Amino acid sequence: MAHGEDVLQRLVVMSRRLADPALDCVILAEGNTSARIDGESFWVKASGFKMAGIGPEGFVAMRTAPLLGLLDEGRLSDEEVKAHLAAARLDPTVALRPSVEAVLHAIALTAGGAQYVGHTHPTAVNAILCSRRAEEAYAGRLFPDEIVICGPAPVYVPYTDPGLPLAREVYQRIRGYIEAHGETPKVILMQNHGLVALGRDPDEVEAITAMAVKTARVLLGAFAAGGPHHLSQEAVNRIHTRPDELYRRQLLKGQAG
Repeated sequence: MAHGEDVLQRLVVMSRRLADPALDCVILAEGNTSARIDGESFWVKASGFKMAGIGPEGFVAMRTAPLLGLLDEGRLSDEEVKAHLAAARLDPTVALRPSVEAVLHAIALTAGGAQYVGHTHPTAVNAILCSRRAEEAYAGRLFPDEIVICGPAPVYVPYTDPGLPLAREVYQRIRGYIEAHGETPKVILMQNHGLVALGRDPDEVEAITAMAVKTARVLLGAFAAGGPHHLSQEAVNRIHTRPDELYRRQLLKGQAG
């Protein structure tokens, strides 16, 4: 694992790239990103910072274990959650407030198997996630490259109050996904909320985000043309495990930038 400062620099670059206005993934202070420093800590975007033009000063280092411990706590008030988040900062003298989704990021970087995480609100993706047919839309895969980059299926999460309640729901659904597919997910779709991309490096996070946006645009066109025609599960499994597609997956991820 790279030194924490090296990880932070890569996280800064990734965050700025995801916030490129041309991508239409975030505006203002929307979205948040994170990266694992080691098995005990991670960087996460501080609350209130814009991803566009963000620098190292816009991130706060967090201890992972105390945040994961909140999953087993009883009902906590907003103020209690805020206090727990503050107490989990790696450097207690830092005044920055971590994103309200810090626990979700801790989960994505542990149970989710990611090294880098990008949570964005792409307009095309949210156009579907905010629709009445969102779960139907994402009930299957549409084309091979979607499978190659985003995996055999997404983790779909019904709308849940952001913060600790959402983190708990995401944790349970990641566990269910691993049981069903035998691997960690690449994509989390949160109804009426947004997209989470889980990658081994910044390039993979960017590739997943870009493919998720393309998928959303294809879905919007498919619904306009009568409805999506999802691939069979047999076809999805075949694409996901073909040796040539496994090789191409590595090449495509490396070309994300």
